[in-house]
Amino acid sequence: MINRQDLASYCDDYLSVDQFKDYCPNGLQIEGCEEITNIISGVSANLDLIERAIDEKADALFVHHGFFWKNEDAKITGIKRNRIAQLLANNVNLFAYHLPLDAHTEVGNNIELAKKLSIHNPAPIGDTLVWQGEINTTLADFSQTVSQALNRTPLVFGDDNKQLKRIAWCTGG
Repeated sequence: MINRQDLASYCDDYLSVDQFKDYCPNGLQIEGCEEITNIISGVSANLDLIERAIDEKADALFVHHGFFWKNEDAKITGIKRNRIAQLLANNVNLFAYHLPLDAHTEVGNNIELAKKLSIHNPAPIGDTLVWQGEINTTLADFSQTVSQALNRTPLVFGDDNKQLKRIAWCTGG
């Protein structure tokens, strides 16, 4: 069991949220119960995930895409109202980490994608969200690797036989 504020402080510090100018607030977005024992995670705070968290008796829900985006209508109506109402009614905390989770060098989305695609020497390019790394394969073979690893068909431009040595990518922005 962990106290809500202790968990929020730990995650905010570990992910260095204060170093990012983001499109949404990072960290605790919806306050629920004070003591947390069960956590559910997912990509986006959609109603299916919220209902799953409630069914699993989660005290906290961690997502990459939370609420309150810049330039989004600030009114809490419709779908957003229903999602927030479910969290509040069931005392479930909502934590959201967007760019800090993309960029983190140990547990972030960019480093995890590099591992999944067997990219060597992955590293951020300067102070950006763009990463680079080394591969030694053809465009066709790398396309197949992406397809198998991510279970989706990549859109490919160029000569399938082109030998690739370096690659750059960005999981968010």
